[in-house]
Amino acid sequence: MYQYTEFDREFVKARADQYRDQLTRWQAGELAEDDFRPLRLQNGWYVQRYAPMLRVAVPYGELSSAQVRVLAKIAREYDQPNAALFEGAQAAQDKLGPVNLKSGLSVASRLTAGYAHFTTRQNIQYNWIPLDKSADVMDLLASVSMHGIQTSGNCIRNITSDERAGIAVDEIADPRPFGEILRQWSTLHPEFAFLPRKFKIAISGAKEDRAATAWHDVGLHLIRNEEGELGFRVQVGGGMGRTPIIGTVIREFLPWHQIMNIIEAIVRVYNRYGRRDNMYKARIKILVKAEGQKYIDDVEAEYQQIMDHDGGPHTITQAELDRVTASFVPPPLKCDRKSADAKIANILRAAAEDDIEFGRWLKQNVAPHQNPDLRAVTLSFKRLGQAPGDATADQLDVAADLADQFSAGEVRVTHDQNLLLPWVRCDELPGLWRAARKAGLAKPNFRLLTDMIACPGGDFCSLANARSIPIAEAITERFQDMDELHDLGEIDLHISGCINSCGHHHSGHIGILGVDKDGLEWYQVSLGGSDGSTLSGAPVPGKVVGPSFSAAEVPEVIEAVLETYRNEREEGETFIATLRRTGIDPFKLAANSARFAAATLAAA
Repeated sequence: MYQYTEFDREFVKARADQYRDQLTRWQAGELAEDDFRPLRLQNGWYVQRYAPMLRVAVPYGELSSAQVRVLAKIAREYDQPNAALFEGAQAAQDKLGPVNLKSGLSVASRLTAGYAHFTTRQNIQYNWIPLDKSADVMDLLASVSMHGIQTSGNCIRNITSDERAGIAVDEIADPRPFGEILRQWSTLHPEFAFLPRKFKIAISGAKEDRAATAWHDVGLHLIRNEEGELGFRVQVGGGMGRTPIIGTVIREFLPWHQIMNIIEAIVRVYNRYGRRDNMYKARIKILVKAEGQKYIDDVEAEYQQIMDHDGGPHTITQAELDRVTASFVPPPLKCDRKSADAKIANILRAAAEDDIEFGRWLKQNVAPHQNPDLRAVTLSFKRLGQAPGDATADQLDVAADLADQFSAGEVRVTHDQNLLLPWVRCDELPGLWRAARKAGLAKPNFRLLTDMIACPGGDFCSLANARSIPIAEAITERFQDMDELHDLGEIDLHISGCINSCGHHHSGHIGILGVDKDGLEWYQVSLGGSDGSTLSGAPVPGKVVGPSFSAAEVPEVIEAVLETYRNEREEGETFIATLRRTGIDPFKLAANSARFAAATLAAA
């Protein structure tokens, strides 16, 4: 993983000291609220429904075990509201009522504290840290070179990547050094600190796009041209929200050393023409959609100005790429590549004979590695009783211990809100499985239905129209049978509590969106979305199946959709493949037919 330099450490420490001064002056009344607000936002401090929320940047999702232990300490000691605040928040959520299930059970909001939450952009969030403790938390983060810079505000946000970057077997080139160069360049960039709206960049270096690049303001995909030269396919103007749009390709191939110059041109044109009079039309996707070819032409003209007049000041030299690449140091592991196949064969044979759960875990949660004697292993943070992507302080400590024992002290936050151990030796897989299972982190459900993406929704977020967590729990409660889950196969289920789409519902094979109807929680269901992965195919937003459903109806709708899949599928066919072969109509009919049965249940 990236090795922080002395400059990195001093920079983050100075930023923490600066924030403490700002907080102290605000507390003393020397800094007005309107002046303090943008300063705290620039350090990742929001104010949500009941309490402040901190978002911590995790570049490319990479974390050392030491960093994970600090995150656990923050969860244990600082993500703790006072009793009156917590009880009042729970009472307010109780007024929303439970979600009734067909089984006669129900699920409701159960607010929790002492947690960290993994986001779809590989960041970490906390929901209860008091502002008067915020400077202490920033000092703790700085002690391990972490911060909240560029996790909020109208700037270039934390750059995300494939969680298997640097280890994927299908990798064309490691995207992390390019991401790090872009991070160093864009951090506190004076021209791009006050853009019309937030600006998100994702970068992938593999044949399979595991970073959902097409859904970002700028999506960068490393490729090689016919001559074998390395470069980027550059997409601009992707995004979700009210207007889901797939990014437009503005360069099929751009030499790698020019990537910062083209991004400078992209953001300059956006900064110049992006809407500042209407926040709902301020994202770059709206500008690209409205201007079409004119936007592309303007970017090209700006790029030529940067190259010809300015001399291409951000051209990346080979020496600079080598310098940053050298900061990504692979761990010194003792591996015997010749015996890897035999080890895996023995492990699979043992699994088949002794434990079906272990075999399923090997199949679902263990991925191949560039080094054939190693594997990348997903720790599942999707289980009954906790919100998707939530980790307690104790679970974070366990993850750090597992990283030290089995993964050279490194974990990675994934786009799917899990943790990945990237450096696991083949012969240590059984030991890791036993340790992870004891900690409750070895459920073999990666990429299955219950491995759902979900935002915090109306239980925490002030922007949400409806709750996400009880809906996720209701679906998880229904689909606990592992035989059934594995029979259904890989399905992307994504849940968002509002149109801001933090749960990426547009890209789910099944998407659920919370909406407000006369002050009550309702949910739109969409089908057929794709994030651009090999399983899902070309990126596309899902199609809404009809009018919104009540909370009580949603589990029944999912049940009906999946039953249609069982009836319609051909041998070996995935859910998304069946949906595309048959079209949406039979699934839409099934979803809407479930509406009345559940409505009767809710009224009973």
